Amino acid sequence: MRLLENFFTYLTVEKGLARNTVASYHADLKKYGLFLDERKNAPVSATTADIIDFLEVLRNGGYSSASICRYISSIKALYKYMLMENKIDHDPSENIQTPKKWERLPKALSITDVRVLLDSGLSGKTALRDSAMLELLYSSGLRVSELVSIELGDIQFEAGFIRVIGKGSKERVVPVNARALEKVKRYIQEERPTILKKRRSPYLFVTRIGRQMTRQRFWQTLKTIGGRSGVVLSPHTIRHCFATHLLEGGADLRSVQKMLGHSDISTTQVYTKVTTDRIKKVFKKYHPRA
Repeated sequence: MRLLENFFTYLTVEKGLARNTVASYHADLKKYGLFLDERKNAPVSATTADIIDFLEVLRNGGYSSASICRYISSIKALYKYMLMENKIDHDPSENIQTPKKWERLPKALSITDVRVLLDSGLSGKTALRDSAMLELLYSSGLRVSELVSIELGDIQFEAGFIRVIGKGSKERVVPVNARALEKVKRYIQEERPTILKKRRSPYLFVTRIGRQMTRQRFWQTLKTIGGRSGVVLSPHTIRHCFATHLLEGGADLRSVQKMLGHSDISTTQVYTKVTTDRIKKVFKKYHPRA
């Protein structure tokens, strides 16, 4: 490919890189090119999602973080050159993070574990509220800040959607399943008036003193619920379960990205690592000798 040949010449002549360094770039980009060939694609038309998928192949192949860092560096250098040469008008590698910056995610609970957790009967004066918050968190993959900021007017019971304000004050609409909506409705009708007494609040979830539920208070609630069930719980754990279980069920990355409210798909990729079980299912379904 003439573009790559010109790139390697540029590295050697213009940048003055050593021969073995250029050889490393060559080997890395050859592997990247073969990956794109299998998709009937090319570096000039590749997307951020293509790069992320390539990195995921490396990770699943047992490549070390140091090796993946080198691949990322090679790919970024190529696209920087392509931008300079006006071969592309957007750098798909711009927001790709190195493994050192990859977020450490909590281990996702199994679907069975989550089902047991959601079906376990909570007790206390705020049992309906806590159960509704937990169900809604898993149903829609909300951030805890989004969950506690929901107002009564944000829920569309008939349509099955909820309006949330995410990071950067960006508004999005996310689906809510019937089970979660039913729990929220029960909470509103049976428990919320008792909690508020004669007080008023625009917020859906309120504390026993009539104020908006805080992030810290809900963290404590989840910690207590998890302790009773023998699991370590946090809002982020439930959000991670939401994304992982969607992927295991066959959801596409772009849809999960929109539901989670991520502006960049590389962030979503961290949440939605393909699990071993998913890989086995794909193998059994598609391999002719499985």
